Amino acid sequence: MNTLQLTLLLLGASVLAVVLFRRVNLPPVLGYLLVGSLIGPHAFNFMRDVDDAQSLAEFGVVFLMFSIGLEFSLSRLYAIKRIVFGLGGLQVALTMLAVTGIAFACGYSWHLGLAIGGVLAMSSTAVISKLLTERLELDAPHGRDIIGVLLFQDLAVVPLLILLPSLSKPLDEMALEMGIALGKAVVVLSLILFFGQRLMRKWFHFVARARSEEIFALNVILITLFLAYITELAGLSLALGAFVAGMLVSETEYKLTVEEDIKPFRDVLMGLFFVTIGMKLDMPILLHNWWAILLTLAGLLALKAFVVWVVARRMGSTPGNAVRDALWLCAGGEFGFVLLGEAKGIPAHVGQVVLSALVLSMLTAPFIIQFCERLVTRFIGSEWLLKSMQITQVAARSMATEHHAIICGFGRCGRFLAHFLAQEGVAYIAMDLNPERVREAAAAGDSVVFADATRRESLLAAGLQRASVVVISVDDPRSAEKIITHVRNSRPELPVVARSANERQVEQLSKAGASEVVSESLEASLMLASHALVLMGLPMNRVLRRVRETRSERYQLLRGFFYSPAEHSETDLQPRLYSVWIGPGSASIGRSLEELNLEEFGCEVRAIQRRGIKSVAPTPAVCVKAGDVIVLLGVSVSLAAAEQRLRSG
Repeated sequence: MNTLQLTLLLLGASVLAVVLFRRVNLPPVLGYLLVGSLIGPHAFNFMRDVDDAQSLAEFGVVFLMFSIGLEFSLSRLYAIKRIVFGLGGLQVALTMLAVTGIAFACGYSWHLGLAIGGVLAMSSTAVISKLLTERLELDAPHGRDIIGVLLFQDLAVVPLLILLPSLSKPLDEMALEMGIALGKAVVVLSLILFFGQRLMRKWFHFVARARSEEIFALNVILITLFLAYITELAGLSLALGAFVAGMLVSETEYKLTVEEDIKPFRDVLMGLFFVTIGMKLDMPILLHNWWAILLTLAGLLALKAFVVWVVARRMGSTPGNAVRDALWLCAGGEFGFVLLGEAKGIPAHVGQVVLSALVLSMLTAPFIIQFCERLVTRFIGSEWLLKSMQITQVAARSMATEHHAIICGFGRCGRFLAHFLAQEGVAYIAMDLNPERVREAAAAGDSVVFADATRRESLLAAGLQRASVVVISVDDPRSAEKIITHVRNSRPELPVVARSANERQVEQLSKAGASEVVSESLEASLMLASHALVLMGLPMNRVLRRVRETRSERYQLLRGFFYSPAEHSETDLQPRLYSVWIGPGSASIGRSLEELNLEEFGCEVRAIQRRGIKSVAPTPAVCVKAGDVIVLLGVSVSLAAAEQRLRSG
């Protein structure tokens, strides 16, 4: 098989595997590992010589370490230093010591146990941070603990990359080699950091003056590989130099641009790195040692979970959060593969068992995390009490309010909305899961509580049965859908306004049952267009009319505004929107809109909400069913007559 054929096979298999794994919500890392295990020398043997691929894949590790260096921030470390160096440091140290003791008890050398302990102590930053973000738990107490531990693990990789290659030597040689390696690291890093701090910003200014994206991207690659080469010349690892390069660039104003430029190279080469890791999986050895692999997997999950739980409890975490920390961090991670490749002197069968246990642990991690909350709620009795206290606090805050707005999410968007409502004298209750944001907002006098708006109990405690509107300002469509479902099941007639980032989410949330969805992209475009047209000399009234027409076409339910029966006035001729819930026994059940003929009162049927799904501008043939919410547009007198016909005939 020639190089082109092999490349096509590798790319095709990787694309197919990653797509399939994403479909079932599994990390793409596992897809790359599967591809490598199938095409490598131990399975179908498509790729007999893997040295070239492994040499290229090393650059994936280089760019991964560069990205970690970019995220390195002394201010960030200082802000959560207790979690990073306390919880994170103890987790790595105790895991390594425990694995060393187990290895020694099984008849292996202590330095072999220390090397394997470093490999198993790592957790997957890529998988865990992605799941924390998707589940909106990044700012939760256990989310901050987990991120702190992951940050220390990322930093711990650097000294481990220096120390692991020396562990296979005799004790006297190992001590000498470690001392030389550490001495080299101190000298080289001191020189790089001292002179690099002075030169890096000037060099990037010089390159940026060329105003060329290609040259800027090439410069990033040059800086990364050059510093990696310098550390390799000093007898250290490529990855260490790349980490330092990332640290230096992170201190410049070009950090965000560099992150975007480096991401394609990093992701592609990291994929190739995991493919080469998969090539190392030797199926005959794995099948022969399946019992050892399963035993190692169980031991890895149990040991890391126990260590994290003990340390978290000693650091003051609640029992529930300690269990969450333990379950999220118990699996292995991608840096375990990196360290396993650097460790020398590990017997082949031991390396295969550890490698297989790491792969299986990463495969089980999403499922463990998926059932984490159920396990915590089932086995930690105090969690019920804590949740009950949160619900009680929310209910106490909302008890005196009615006809208020419930704001789900108190980020930048929710905060502006709350201040706007306050200026108009409209009461509101806002819910958010960021404790620092809630504390600061509450201290400033905002009506904000710490609660999860995706839970039905939180919405009811916030006064859902007395509210006039629910506004969803979170930018996560899945959370928004959960909130809409709870509102529709509890109060089908209550208006729900949601926020969306793009048009695809508009359709998604509209189908879920939102009364209206505000598109950020549309609103930004309207503002840009209106400013541009005014600056080009068009009359202001013409621009405003155009914007109003566009909004009228896009937001069908905003051609009027929602009407409350308390506002009924025979002299009010302003068209309003009004929601009528069709309860059991209503005279309109089973009759079509054409038969009801609400147009004779001057009313227009704008939408019908049925089982949480909204149908805008329904046809006259649509028949009314029990539980429907019919949205009418008309003046107050017409709305009263139309409601009478819908309810009493």
